[in-house]
Amino acid sequence: MFELKAKLTREEFEIVENLIFESEGMEHWNLYENFDNKGFWAQGVYNTEAEAIAGKAEFQGLIQIAEELKIAELEDKDWKESYKEHFKPWAIGELHWAPLWLKDEYELPVGHEAVWLDPGMAFGTGNHGTTRLCVEQLIAFKESGRDTKAARLADAGCGSGILAISAAKLGFEQIQGFDIDGDAVRIAEENAEINGVSEIRFSVGGLEKGLSAEGSDCLLANILANILVQNSELLIDSMAPGGWLILSGILGTEVEEVADHFRKADCWTNLQIDTLDEWASVRLEKVR
Repeated sequence: MFELKAKLTREEFEIVENLIFESEGMEHWNLYENFDNKGFWAQGVYNTEAEAIAGKAEFQGLIQIAEELKIAELEDKDWKESYKEHFKPWAIGELHWAPLWLKDEYELPVGHEAVWLDPGMAFGTGNHGTTRLCVEQLIAFKESGRDTKAARLADAGCGSGILAISAAKLGFEQIQGFDIDGDAVRIAEENAEINGVSEIRFSVGGLEKGLSAEGSDCLLANILANILVQNSELLIDSMAPGGWLILSGILGTEVEEVADHFRKADCWTNLQIDTLDEWASVRLEKVR
């Protein structure tokens, strides 16, 4: 087997991520972020060198990246096996993220929960700075004494469902997730079933369609800074009194601008900024 591999910039990573979901013939590809050395990578695995060469040409026909896609022969293993080299279990507090292939042998401490992740682009490892920041806020919401069973939680731009599923593992029961990408929603539903939390309500739609008219007690918007700012009024209006609005997908260089924009609404009792390397999140608590 033969591997195509290249390091990506953050911007390239986001473009390639969309291509893999939207383009036919991209099932050979997966993306991952190596959180330890702060690198983004694209990897394609093919049975023969000729197929790899053709795959390289197809990839380059869709997007030009700064680094060269290098071809290397793999040892006797399939693409999922090669992906396993990059995916190790990780945890925040009592919530763990672990590969599905370790489910029968992974030692989960008593009282802890796990989100089981399948390899490849269908879910990824979840080990991304913005994901971690959002999960930390979900844990803070629970530890604040709020009733997670009664809290209405929305995951805007849910992608493959990792945050919604993580929320379910933390005890939230009224969860909805939505995304404009129908394939992402289908994958999110499959991932929820793998994790035994198929009661999560996933749907296809943008912010106007997806946000509940009843209001959210906890709203996750892990999108992009410019989208958050453009839709700030809609996000604010969708919050229930006392609700937490958790914004991420924000670079550290952008976070003060985003925070200042939302602060102008003057309807918050608390605003908190958290950073993790180059990423940031903003948590706002609406006046009761």
